[in-house]
Amino acid sequence: MNEDSTSSDNSPFRSDPGARDNAPQFVLPLVVRIERAAPPARTDALETAARAVLVILSDERSVGEGEWARAMREWQDARIRKVVRRARGAEWRRAEALPGITVAGKSAEVRVFPPVPLDGWPKDLARLQVSGTDLDDPEPPVAADPAAPVLWLNPELDMSAGKAMAQAGHGAQLAWWELSQEERAGWRDAGFPLAVRSADPGRWGELTTSGLPLVRDAGFTEIAPGLTVAVEGYDRVSALRH
Repeated sequence: MNEDSTSSDNSPFRSDPGARDNAPQFVLPLVVRIERAAPPARTDALETAARAVLVILSDERSVGEGEWARAMREWQDARIRKVVRRARGAEWRRAEALPGITVAGKSAEVRVFPPVPLDGWPKDLARLQVSGTDLDDPEPPVAADPAAPVLWLNPELDMSAGKAMAQAGHGAQLAWWELSQEERAGWRDAGFPLAVRSADPGRWGELTTSGLPLVRDAGFTEIAPGLTVAVEGYDRVSALRH
């Protein structure tokens, strides 16, 4: 799913045109494994996608002089775009053979790849489908852990799992940007605990007016432009250092 989002006037997630539109545009590819006989649970897929974004942001290959560092910088210097595609069987095996990182949840597997130009996808990823990422939760998700960050989804939106996975990834990235290097290290060492939940309709307004980092979709696919995720509790990761 192709996304843009925002948390401030200077954010690379601005939904209106800005200087970042003049930079070369890149996209962060994510591929979710969806086997016909054993599809992942929706919430687990969303949380695994969010952690996958954090894993590649923190990977040594993505920083300094690492082999992915230039692509990561160029991606973040332009609009922040993420596209989620699905794969199974031989498609998944071909995707796993490409440079990237596979992150496993309870039932979900998501592979994240270093950013690629919008029109420069590897053929084994470009051929994968974007549509068809409709997933369900066999049971209602348990209450979010109060000791970990929570990415609250806008309850008024009807998003496919792929769209919501990209939005959750945006929310995780906003949380990452709010943290110090020490806090990031603590969160990483703890395995990036987080939760993705749909907000109660009555609380969504409170979340979006409380000064929290917010994801704003540009409206390129599925939904109209507007707020999609509120990032609550990113400061809780500071306790992981102790």
